[in-house]
Amino acid sequence: MSDEQFYDSLPVHRMPVGDLLTRKDLFRQVPSNWYVIITDIKSSTQVVLSGGHQNINLIAAGSIVAVLNIAFGMGISIPFFFGGDGATFIVPPSVMDKAIQALSSYRANISINFGLELRTGTVPVKQIYAEGHELDITRFSSGTSFSIPVVLGNGLNYAERLVKGATSLFAEEPLPEVEPDLSGMQCRWDKIAAPENRDEVITLLVVAREGILQSVPFKKVMDKIDELYGPLQQRQPISVSRLKLKSSFKQIELEMRVQLGKIKWLSLLQTWLLNLYGRVYFLTRDGKMYLKSLVERSDTLVIDGKINTVISGKAVQRMALQLFLDELEAAGELAYGLHLSGASVMSCYVRDLKDDHVHFVDGANGGYTQAARMLKMKLHAG
Repeated sequence: MSDEQFYDSLPVHRMPVGDLLTRKDLFRQVPSNWYVIITDIKSSTQVVLSGGHQNINLIAAGSIVAVLNIAFGMGISIPFFFGGDGATFIVPPSVMDKAIQALSSYRANISINFGLELRTGTVPVKQIYAEGHELDITRFSSGTSFSIPVVLGNGLNYAERLVKGATSLFAEEPLPEVEPDLSGMQCRWDKIAAPENRDEVITLLVVAREGILQSVPFKKVMDKIDELYGPLQQRQPISVSRLKLKSSFKQIELEMRVQLGKIKWLSLLQTWLLNLYGRVYFLTRDGKMYLKSLVERSDTLVIDGKINTVISGKAVQRMALQLFLDELEAAGELAYGLHLSGASVMSCYVRDLKDDHVHFVDGANGGYTQAARMLKMKLHAG
């Protein structure tokens, strides 16, 4: 097996995720010659609190699209993790240099158009191992054709601390002829209300306390979520009946500024007309199949050494979950952050309407960023 095809070669497991987390034999160590790439929007919490959560989500999603288009063009599958205000990738050496250049150009575009600093950095996996951290990975699917990477170990958390501490930022200036390829990036959906018969959307972050084997509290949490809310599809915050296409030029303009770095009025008009056509297309058989697939391919669970998830349900379910989390927190097993809203937001990466699209989901009003803020306060308090 070529190192480049390491991730693609991993089998996809369809058991309950709580059970998978305890099956160490189903995890593989990431090759030591691979790299971790992290993007993170500096001061994202302040931007979210001032109402700029839509910009934050879209910029983070754009960084994913820029790297995935490179990997796709090379025929390589890579694991990636959406975090609301940034993203994490694990890539082979062949993808590394091109990703650095694309993200450097993208970072410059974001600085010019939004006045925000997109921190971008890389940490060699061999450095993660040399510092005594683990980075084990497997693949999980809830039964659909869409699978997600699952990572145990503190390797990605360690890499994130380095990047946010500015010790591993890559400082390469973008080459004039290098422009990031953000084709396929879309942000066409308005804020999505919780599905019918559900009251709220929660965004949850969970970390294991230092010295605690991650799989133990993580299994307890995932099993409890399954017990209270049902399987992944049942607690999905996205539902077809709540999807509404954006219609204003201002909303489409935002997507274009992220994607192209400027406004092209002809393209803006074409996109607006395409959205109008979409209202008709989604009434067709193919359109309805796409919407069903969109829900199934919504990225609402991320396990990257932390649990990151967006869930819809009723207040009574959330209160029971919080009571359970509080007990585990008091026992010193974990710490958690939670944000409550009535809706979710979604950015999309669509290469093919049939079977090649993924949708990045966050709680409304900066769910992941707000949950992270709560979690950091707890961790700093000890």
